[in-house]
Amino acid sequence: MALYEHIYLARQDLTAQQVEALNEQFKATIASLGGTVGKVEYWGVKSLAYRIKKNRKAHFTLINVDAPPAALAEAERQWSINEDVLRNLTIKVEALEDGPSAMLRKRDDDENRERGDRPDRGPRLPSGRAPRPRREDAAEGGAF
Repeated sequence: MALYEHIYLARQDLTAQQVEALNEQFKATIASLGGTVGKVEYWGVKSLAYRIKKNRKAHFTLINVDAPPAALAEAERQWSINEDVLRNLTIKVEALEDGPSAMLRKRDDDENRERGDRPDRGPRLPSGRAPRPRREDAAEGGAF
């Protein structure tokens, strides 16, 4: 069987329970056709770059799948019929990630930055820029 990463966008007016029901529907389709679903990551409601079917935001979900190509083709056919799914993308991969995806790691990094858990960057001016080096420092082999 082949390994896939499947990402879909659901309408913004769905509740979290309805998105979970979509996940269960996808899992049931894959399981009935001989595949297995690995991790399911809900990335939350995010803004879209452009409107899709009059929606400015969407629920983003990543699903790791180990299934035959026929099972995935049937699942994608069902997604295309479903009115709650705005877009979906399936990518064949060599290996599935064990830990959190890049999107969840990015969210964790953003949360740490908001709390101030970042390394000291040295002295800063009120504008946020680093001060310019003095000419004496540059002549001694400083930054220039």
